Amino acid sequence: MKRLRIMARHDSVIAMALLFVAGTSWLILNGGALVWACVPIGIGLQLLNEYNIHRHLFHLKPPRNQMFFNLLYRAHYGHHDFPTCEKLLFVPIWFALPMAGVNFALVYGVASLLGLPAAPVAVAVVLVGGVGMFLAYEWFHMTAHMNARKTAAERRVTQLHAQHHFRDFSKWFHVSPGGEIIDKALGTAIDRDSLRQQSRIEFITTLGLRPDDPRLLKARARFAQMAGLSAQDLQRAAQMPATAHKTN
Repeated sequence: MKRLRIMARHDSVIAMALLFVAGTSWLILNGGALVWACVPIGIGLQLLNEYNIHRHLFHLKPPRNQMFFNLLYRAHYGHHDFPTCEKLLFVPIWFALPMAGVNFALVYGVASLLGLPAAPVAVAVVLVGGVGMFLAYEWFHMTAHMNARKTAAERRVTQLHAQHHFRDFSKWFHVSPGGEIIDKALGTAIDRDSLRQQSRIEFITTLGLRPDDPRLLKARARFAQMAGLSAQDLQRAAQMPATAHKTN
């Protein structure tokens, strides 16, 4: 119940849950067997979507422009900077809803070209399969950052996601159960033994940026109130680790 209450505090989760309920209700009233069979396609496509967005968009090279840096910080960099901050944990609504709209339009267009019932297929693939899998992602991602009793699947996700955060942020981009196969197929999986032999990644929680990088300082200040970060939190985040090698 605690985790459900946490999710219910975030507008992006609420909005996506409403889309899922609307899509599922529509399918129950109007969808045939062929349309319902499209739901698993949406689940698979969302797993790919999750991986590609995380790897290729959320882990973009840090922009020089502060406005773009701030957007990326709010979308994902800030979560690495403050991994346990609830307000930076969930995908923001200004990203989640447009992505759902883009996905719906793409699936609608492809279904039309293939001569399939475009609207029902798009509802099944995007609003039910895709959005349902997105909500599962948010659940497992939240759980990975919580000290709570976990199922076997949740423990596995937590183990691999911790490696992404604290051992090598260029590996293990999946979070949802089943996404592990995508990391393995695309070469971004790494086992524990390999991680032990790998050189330490400097400034790992800031994705390679110096903790006192001016862009980080400005972004932290920009979102401090929204995220509930204190002046002490910001000060600690900007401190160089004692073992860090300073570079120009």
